[in-house]
Amino acid sequence: MSQSKPYINNYNLLLSIPGIGLMTAMTFLTQIGDIRRFNRLDDLCNYIGLVPRMYGSGEKMVTGKMIKRGRKEIKIMLIEVSWQAIRKDPALMLKFNELSKKMHKNKAIIRIARKMLSRMRFVLMNKQEYVLSVVN
Repeated sequence: MSQSKPYINNYNLLLSIPGIGLMTAMTFLTQIGDIRRFNRLDDLCNYIGLVPRMYGSGEKMVTGKMIKRGRKEIKIMLIEVSWQAIRKDPALMLKFNELSKKMHKNKAIIRIARKMLSRMRFVLMNKQEYVLSVVN
């Protein structure tokens, strides 16, 4: 299926991102469909469920745990891919280490998963392969 006409170009673009393999790319492509239907990254994050619960009263807003709605398969897959990506991408590893100093590693990896989703969206929207950045 990954080599069929509707998927091959986007599949190869997603494979250029560290941590993403065959199953991740095809699951993402088949469940998301046309990425252009999400105008902003926030819309895509809401669809997948990579956003915190928000509780508010008056001027006070409290953020809670991740929401339960959304595409559970993609959400879990992105978190697993993020663990792989921080081992392969120096920029993500640097960001993960920075976040880990402020919060628990499980919360930090959720932030990295959002970054991964942002990269996936960028690659598919701009039809450009991901270029691994070198951190000095």
